[in-house]
Parts: sequence; C-alpha cells; structure tokens
Amino acid sequence: MSSVGNASARALGRSGLRVGSYGFGVAPLANLGHEVADDVAVDALEAAWSAGVRYFDAAPHYGLGLGERRLGAFLSTKPRDEFILSTKVGRLLVENPLGAQADDEGFDVRSPLMRRRDYSGDGIRRSLDESLDRLGLDRIDIVFVHDPDDFYREALDESFPALDELRRQGIIASYGAGMNQSAMLAEFVLNTDLDVVMCAGRYTLLEQGPLDDLLPAASARDVSVVAAAVFNSGLLARDRPGAQTTYNYAPVPAEILARANAIADVCEAHGVSLPAAALQFTLGHPAVATVCTGARSAEQVLRNAALFDVPIPDALWSDLASAELIRSDAPRPQKASVT
Repeated sequence: MSSVGNASARALGRSGLRVGSYGFGVAPLANLGHEVADDVAVDALEAAWSAGVRYFDAAPHYGLGLGERRLGAFLSTKPRDEFILSTKVGRLLVENPLGAQADDEGFDVRSPLMRRRDYSGDGIRRSLDESLDRLGLDRIDIVFVHDPDDFYREALDESFPALDELRRQGIIASYGAGMNQSAMLAEFVLNTDLDVVMCAGRYTLLEQGPLDDLLPAASARDVSVVAAAVFNSGLLARDRPGAQTTYNYAPVPAEILARANAIADVCEAHGVSLPAAALQFTLGHPAVATVCTGARSAEQVLRNAALFDVPIPDALWSDLASAELIRSDAPRPQKASVT
C-alpha cells in the first residue's frame, strides 16, 4: 500500500505530501562502512517497497553518488506518483585532481570524484541538477541543506532563498535542512520558511534534547520532522547493546552503554525488544512525521518493518520515565503502522 495516498499517514511538509511511519535512507546501501553488492541493494529496496515504504532519502555525499544512482535505478521501475523522494545539497561532487581514490569519509568506494562544500545559490541549483542526472528521475520532492553546521550564514543567506525560489517555481515541493544537531535546525525553523527538517540521532530513546528547541519550534511553525538515525548508529539496534557497538559512528562511551543497557532492562521486563521501543518512541512526538532508517539487506528491512507493529504497553514508557531513562515530558507513542 502506498503511504503517499494513505489517509492515516502524516503530513510531510505543507505541500500535500503524506508519509507512513517508515522511511528508507540509502546511506548503508551506498557502502557505508563496507561494500554492499548491487543485487543485495536491489533486494533491500524491493523489500522496503513490498513492506509499504514509499519515502526514500538519498544524498550526493552517500558513496560519492552511489546511493543516488542505486536508488534512482530502482525507483525508475516504480510509478513516479507513488513515492516521495528527498535528497540533499551542500556537497558538490567534483573531479578529484588525484584521480580515482578510496573514499576517506566512511564509504567503501573508489571514485574519481571528491566532495566540495558549496552552499551558494548557484551551488544549490547545480547540485540539484546533478542529483537529477544521477537519479535518472524527472523531479525531487524534498531537498535538504546537508550539514551546514559551519556554514550557518551561507545557508541562511543563500541556500534557503534558492530553495524557496525553486519551491515557488514548482520544481520542488518542500525544502529544509538535515543535520546531526537540533539547535541550529531550530534556528532555521524560526528564521526561514522551510517546511520539513531531518534530525539525525538526536531525538531517540537515548536522548531527547530536541524537546527544548527543535520540536516546540517545529510544532509552532507547522514544520514536519523526519527523525533519522534513531538507533544512534547501531547502539539501539540490538536487544542487548554490547561494547562492540557504536554510538554516533564512534566507539560507545561506557556511561552511554550503561544507560542503553538500563533501557534494555526495562524493555526486557515488558517483553519488548529495544529496537522496537526505539523506533516507536520517536514517533510519539506529533511533530515527527516519519522515522527514516537504513538497512543493508532485505532481512534487515523486513525486521525493521515488523518492529513498528510490536505491541508496547504504556507501562513500559511509564517505567522508563520513572527511572529517569526518558524525559517525563516526552510524548508517549500511539499505535504505529508502516503505511
């Protein structure tokens, strides 16, 4: 079932797009960490489609264009009006003067391209045109300014005005920013006319800082939040976190690991897996339109899809709050559905 036309789905932005609970991010399929074979990537995307996923997110950054190429090839086989597609701007892919090199930003690829930060209006338009070429599609629904942490002024003065013009022209439906922090996203929500943001790794079962800035700002301004990296880069992806797992793509500090295992203890006492609680918790806030998570295989996709339908008793959330393992002011989840 398409989540785009599902009346029970949540609004994504203010342009009429609607989305189900489960969005699919292609960074893992762009060889994040290690290589994923072409057929394995296709199987994972087909599994997501079969599970009802209709929102897909990419970026030029992911595998130096590999993520967009793989996603575009897959989506070219699907009806264009049945899915929502987002990508990102801020990193242009340009020729590497050293020739083909192994990527040094976490993706197992070798490419003649390299990234160059460019948040100018011309850079935004060029990036979008090049993404359309890699995707092989006729339009992109949502464009996020990607990781402008050190480029606040450029994003505010150049990137967002360019995207606003593209939205007025009907070239894109919505725009926003995608970041691994919430404070600057809140600033953008309050000071631009964006209508959707992607917040990665900050509003999760492990941390709820956006309750103090981004989420109230988004609610007040009718801005949708796409919550990404809700497993905190793997720490919450297993029933029982171990010392070998990662937090924010780095070795997990001992105190963070202990907190994650304390949350797992409460989940286990209620017969609920930690990953199921992690996915459903984030959807509890009304400003969160969807959870966007990646996977490396069809098996992982189907496992994640099933987690949205795991029954979770209200007592689990109450016990976590009583133990001060989640904030008491965090909204409690309602029944979730992939579509």
